[in-house]
Amino acid sequence: MGEHLRLISEMNAEDGGTPEVTSFGDLSLSPETLAAVEALGWSLPTPVQRLAIPPGLEGRDIVGIAQTGTGKTGAFLLPVLESAVPGDGLQALVLCPTRELAQQVLGEAVALSRGSTLRSACIVGGVGYGPQRAALATGTELIAATPGRFIDHMRRGQADLSRVGFLVLDEADRMLDMGFRPQIESVLRRVPRERQTMLFSATMPHGVHALSLQVTRDPVRIEVAPSGTTAEGIDERVYSVKPGKKADLLVRLLSGPGWDQVLVFTRTKRGADMLLTRLKGEGISVDVMHSDRQMRHRVRALDRFATGGVRVLVATDIAQRGLDVEGISHVVNYDIPLDPGDYVHRIGRTARAGAAGTAVSFLTAPDLAYLKSIELLLGRTLERIHLPEFDYAGTPVEPRDGGSGRRHPRSGRGFGSKSADSLSPEELDRLLGRRS
Repeated sequence: MGEHLRLISEMNAEDGGTPEVTSFGDLSLSPETLAAVEALGWSLPTPVQRLAIPPGLEGRDIVGIAQTGTGKTGAFLLPVLESAVPGDGLQALVLCPTRELAQQVLGEAVALSRGSTLRSACIVGGVGYGPQRAALATGTELIAATPGRFIDHMRRGQADLSRVGFLVLDEADRMLDMGFRPQIESVLRRVPRERQTMLFSATMPHGVHALSLQVTRDPVRIEVAPSGTTAEGIDERVYSVKPGKKADLLVRLLSGPGWDQVLVFTRTKRGADMLLTRLKGEGISVDVMHSDRQMRHRVRALDRFATGGVRVLVATDIAQRGLDVEGISHVVNYDIPLDPGDYVHRIGRTARAGAAGTAVSFLTAPDLAYLKSIELLLGRTLERIHLPEFDYAGTPVEPRDGGSGRRHPRSGRGFGSKSADSLSPEELDRLLGRRS
């Protein structure tokens, strides 16, 4: 990754490379900030917070590789909020790939700054310009923004970046995937060269590495989970299913206990709407979230899901990152993602903050190559479940040989699959989430 990057790990933190941090009280935060942290119910700093906050408070640039759900928003917000000066104009700009993520950054910033007079605002598309112009005109200290809308304000001469001392690029890999590199470079040309920059990304492909070289100076590099790993506490299962039986299988699974708060990913907006109609017809409380929905509808859908107003949220990949809802019991890949990295981000919506969760993927015959790519990224084989009334293969497959992933001598498919015919009724009920 280059000589300019310095790796901080849990080991060298314990060996004295960085001060040992066991609580937020060890982080030299102000009493007001500590009170806000306590009010949020944060008891212990997460690994990324333990590693990022001390150098962040020292003014160091940071390149952080961290999964979603690891506490990275607090990792960059706490140093920024501790250093920003109320009444000194726009000082901190956080660029995010999606409206939802920017709004969540705003919510956390407001909560963490409750003991001060610092002001925060959100600048995103899909809503009116008026309140955003007012926030910029009055010198709001922290702005969380999507690149496209923020550039609109820059071009209209409404954004004064001359006092920006903190620039955060959140989910940098996603922003590059979405084609925001030109907008990011436009912002870079306007912010002061003397600033603190923090770049966070779930992965570090070549484009993100090149961007980190461009925007940071002698940064601390923090990696709390290697690329392609999933959060602990996720029970991953793959159901073999005929394409025309996917909705039936989902309804069947939703009838089991424990499926309390379920996020379902579809590949297309049309598919999401069709599934919404089917689930409503089954009497299941459900809402939908995709880019064809107006912003107010998407916000309402997310709010209803987060507060328990609906049990199921059907979404396209607009929700795979930046959707931080506690208590999601199940993530369902109704359609296998085409990009293996998206699998990691999708299922990362469950098992947040140390909780347990279940990730279920529906595998049709045409998607087998995509699942192979996911398993190659993960470096392991995912458990297959074959239920006779849904299975696209139509014939039972023996359980895998000790998890080795090799073909079983009596199986023509390999990967190590498990057939419903080889399970006892009690085991089948367990896999379906039923109590015996």
